[in-house]
Amino acid sequence: MKALKIIFAGTPEFSVPCLNALATSQHQLQAIYTQPDRPAGRGRKLQISAVKQQAQILGLQVLQPQNFKQDLDIELLKSFAPDIMIVIAYGLILPQRVLEIPTLGCINVHGSLLPRWRGASPIQQAILHGDSATGITIMHMDKGLDTGNILMQISCSIDKQNSAQLYTLLANIAVEPLLTTLEKITTGQIHAEAQNDNYATYAPKINKTDAFINWQQKAIEIERKIRAFNPQPIAYTIAKGISIRIYQACVIKNNHNKTPGTILAIDKHGMLVAANEDAVLIERLQFPGAKSLTVAEWLNAANVQLTVDLVLGL
Repeated sequence: MKALKIIFAGTPEFSVPCLNALATSQHQLQAIYTQPDRPAGRGRKLQISAVKQQAQILGLQVLQPQNFKQDLDIELLKSFAPDIMIVIAYGLILPQRVLEIPTLGCINVHGSLLPRWRGASPIQQAILHGDSATGITIMHMDKGLDTGNILMQISCSIDKQNSAQLYTLLANIAVEPLLTTLEKITTGQIHAEAQNDNYATYAPKINKTDAFINWQQKAIEIERKIRAFNPQPIAYTIAKGISIRIYQACVIKNNHNKTPGTILAIDKHGMLVAANEDAVLIERLQFPGAKSLTVAEWLNAANVQLTVDLVLGL
């Protein structure tokens, strides 16, 4: 099998398993593109991306253009004369003149079964909408948003995983189909299949306001939101002006007649809250200025009665 000259573009931890696999393959990683260092955290210190950190460990050249609007950035990319460019959660839109540089084009590793959930938040949207399965799509990139021809797909069950768990699973199962796709490309056995736009759905960028819990929803919808927004931005509710973040919960069948948002019970198993249909058992939460705790841990805290008084009437 021919060894390919590869440009790799990625930013978050999701991209790292495939980067590691390519680094130990017969292919040649010429350069790693990742987003510029960004200020983060309370101290607003510059932080490097997970991909940059791993690339430095592997001794690979790292490039961080703000975008590809500068001719110098285009010319530098051309100078590598790449066979192919692999893009995984890079976070920058590639203009057409970048897509045309690699001899074999650009391929993308996307965290959904396209054409379902094109866009920025495929993992969260799959959980939010109660999909039973999701997966990885290897796609030939074009100028559209995740609209290119499908080269390979692999699926997996979602079950009760949250976004963090599903993110890790998908990042790891992406390795095999990516390497297989490269092998088929080099041997001329690849088959590209056009997406059916009639089945396309869009996964918009997640905002913090999206994570606000509406207790008028069904318990199953609230539970999905809690899983979908863990680890970011974390689902939350407001009680007596206090923002309470909710990390983990489950649905409890309950034929209550209480107003949605009413606390039905609190014990070591959790805080049971009425929804529009059934109830939500909150198992892990976080109050302002405190760390996240299970409800059992919270009940053991010295100031628990004060906190209970505050949240009654959620």
